[in-house]
Amino acid sequence: MARVLIVGCGCRGQELARALVAQGHAVRGTTRDPARRAAIAAAGAEPVLADPDRVGTLVAALHGVTIVVWLLAGATGTPEQLRELHGPRLWALLEKLVDSPVRGYVHERVGEEDADLVETASRTWSIPVATIPSGPWPQAAMAPIDALLHSPPDQKP
Repeated sequence: MARVLIVGCGCRGQELARALVAQGHAVRGTTRDPARRAAIAAAGAEPVLADPDRVGTLVAALHGVTIVVWLLAGATGTPEQLRELHGPRLWALLEKLVDSPVRGYVHERVGEEDADLVETASRTWSIPVATIPSGPWPQAAMAPIDALLHSPPDQKP
């Protein structure tokens, strides 16, 4: 089975972690708040203290990871903070995936700009990507993860 890193492992991330663990996958989940590590562990995931606004804190968590899931569409902050998170910070993470064992990236879309950025990264670095469609949670997130895990490495799902 695969190891999945969930960036933004709040309530929905923990629900996704439980579903992935039930399928036999190893899961890591990130949080900025040390007090939330216990809840992530209770969901069956390895808690990682990391901040997507500081991409360097995510790099160590990529070790041994097959799929990265970016669950930050519901992130809060000022408009400028959110533009940075879903723009330059996201781009920096995608750039780091090139030199990692990660085979695919699953994106919770915020709007057209971040979707275009992810597609550009996919074309530039041949990173297989999938977007989480709307639908019942966590099933909506499981489909793109399964597609990436079961597609040949040289093909997009």
